Amino acid sequence: MSLNFKNILFIVAIFLLNSLKITAQHQEHYIEEQFISGTDTLNYRILTPKNFESPNQFPVILFLHGAGERGSDNSRQLIHGSELFYKMKDSFPAIVIFPQCPQNDYWANANIDRSTKPLSLSFPLDSAPTKSMNLVMQLLDNMLTKPYVKKDQVYVGGLSMGGMGTFEILYRKPEVFAAAFAICGAGNPEATKAYAKTVPMWIFHGANDDVVSPQESVDMVSGILKYGGKPNFSLFAKDNHNSWDSAFAEPELMPWLFSNSKSK
Repeated sequence: MSLNFKNILFIVAIFLLNSLKITAQHQEHYIEEQFISGTDTLNYRILTPKNFESPNQFPVILFLHGAGERGSDNSRQLIHGSELFYKMKDSFPAIVIFPQCPQNDYWANANIDRSTKPLSLSFPLDSAPTKSMNLVMQLLDNMLTKPYVKKDQVYVGGLSMGGMGTFEILYRKPEVFAAAFAICGAGNPEATKAYAKTVPMWIFHGANDDVVSPQESVDMVSGILKYGGKPNFSLFAKDNHNSWDSAFAEPELMPWLFSNSKSK
């Protein structure tokens, strides 16, 4: 049977609709929540594991999205990364938190020159956190009071703007995290002194990244080494800014992450 152009378009449309349904199905397992502090509200989605009841305790994964997923719909932040954690929920059960940064804010306190390509970035030390980062830290503090949280297995990761946020929250709360991963991010190499020796890290970047220069991750690795840390570093030779695809496909990422715990 020969296929005409209309039939081909119909088949492609059905395929795309089915793909969207599959995506929506896994995202539906992330429950919509809000964290309210005074007059400020942080939207977030949370995935809870099976047997999520007392006296069971579970690790926590905090994931920070990129600038393109900012907003107020409490949905876009699930575009990248949520499928990985959902697929791995039986092998690596955890409480997974995806906060959403508003459109007009940023996870990290950064000076950004968008007239250059890649971006020109700097991260001042000893500056106040952004409103969104402050709310994320409050949400995390609140989560750590819960009896179902394994406080020695709290992890953080993020991509692009979220990679920058990952480096920043490590600087601001180094005592909390058992391990972290940052994808195509950036930060202040001097800030790594706060966590280089105590928080194992895996840093990812694409060598062809024309949005956030791979040199940014190289500098962070250098900072961690300077202050006594021993990070994993994966530089993907063919990747541009979407190195998160390669990072999420790394089979050792989740086993490595969960192999780390803080000394009690």
